[in-house]
Amino acid sequence: MNPQRLIGIVLIVLGIVLLIIGINSSNSFSDQVNEMFTGRFTDTTMWYIIGGAVSIVLGIGLAAISWKR
Repeated sequence: MNPQRLIGIVLIVLGIVLLIIGINSSNSFSDQVNEMFTGRFTDTTMWYIIGGAVSIVLGIGLAAISWKR
């Protein structure tokens, strides 16, 4: 297996894990209270969600580039 494709798959899995952690933490009591008063989630939750999404996009990009070769 091409190392670039392997890195892409690892990034996709890491992104999925980060998204799950971010979504679970956004449903926590403390995050819900924070959102009620400030109108947004905590910075940590947002970084998990953003990091997961970016990791998935990069992983798909790396896997797709190595697939063409």
